[in-house]
Order: sequence, then C-alpha cells, then structure tokens
Amino acid sequence: MAAPPEVTNKNLTGKYIMNKALSDDSDDILKLQGVSWFKRRAISMFTLTLGVKHYTDEAGNEHIDVEQTLSGGIKGTNEDRTLDWEERGEIDDIFGAVIGKSKKVKAEEVEDEFLKSGWTEDTFQDGLILAVDWSDTAKSGMEWRAEMTWGFEILNSERRHARRLKFTSSNKKDGPIFKHLYYDYIGPS
Repeated sequence: MAAPPEVTNKNLTGKYIMNKALSDDSDDILKLQGVSWFKRRAISMFTLTLGVKHYTDEAGNEHIDVEQTLSGGIKGTNEDRTLDWEERGEIDDIFGAVIGKSKKVKAEEVEDEFLKSGWTEDTFQDGLILAVDWSDTAKSGMEWRAEMTWGFEILNSERRHARRLKFTSSNKKDGPIFKHLYYDYIGPS
C-alpha cells in the first residue's frame, strides 16, 4: 500500500510491512553478518511489521523508535535511533554486538550515489535518514559495516517507504553489496 503524502521523513510514525516481492533478498548479507542458516531460514519465512514512533524529546533530540514484529505476533528486535550522530552500542538478538549512529542529512552530504539518489522530492527537501551500523569486532569476531538511507521512493507508480543499504564485510573481497528494501504503509501506529 502506498504511503500517504503526510507521512514523510519529518514524521515516519505509522505501521509498515516489508514488501518481500519488491525488496531485494538479503540472505547474503545476513550470512556475512554471522547469522546462522537456521535463523536466516526463519527470517525468510516470516513477514516483518514495523511499528514506528518518530518524535522529538524534551531536550530537542529527534528519535525514531522501531518495534519489529514477525508474523504470528513474534516480537523482533527493536531499532531505536537518536538522530544526533552519537555512537551507541548494543547486543542485538540477530546481529550480536553492534555499534551504530544515525542522523538526518541532505542528499548531497551522502557520498555514495546509490544511497543518495532516486528519492521523492519531499525526501530531498526533508532530508534523508542516514543510519550507519558496524560490528563490534572485539566482541563479535565479525567485521562488517552497513550504511543505510531511509526515505520515500515512487515504485510502480506508488509512493513507498524505502531503505537503501550498502553493505561491506571483510569476508567479501569483491566490493560492497547494494540492496533496496521496500515497505507497505498499513496505517497509523
């Protein structure tokens, strides 16, 4: 389902379902992140729903908190982002020890052409959400980096919430992996 025009990078609050038919398969990335075959298989079988709460706290910091739920009501990992470009570490149930930082940026501030192009006009005006996560190698034994931009794209004549991902890993020597992830807006949260 298309995202309504009032849902923008200024306020992403709502519920979204990952559209697997439109999104690129991410099994190769999960494998490079050390996710077991069993977990990858389970992930591929479930539908992912995102409950997004986008707000500004009393100190003026912008937050995007994402509650992930798998089909059948199985609680997934929460993705809580503060858009202040401060590093934060966590132990993720899927990815292990991870460090990440996030901020809102103008497209021209993003270096990679794949991550900064193809967005709707309102996304360019409001700014992209830039999220960068990497393995905490000392704790996880893995070495990878994921750069992601969030916004809206027109796909098949419908405006959709989208995430573009550039992934690099020490276990993949022939360059980065690029993926598109698309979400159907299903209503307010």
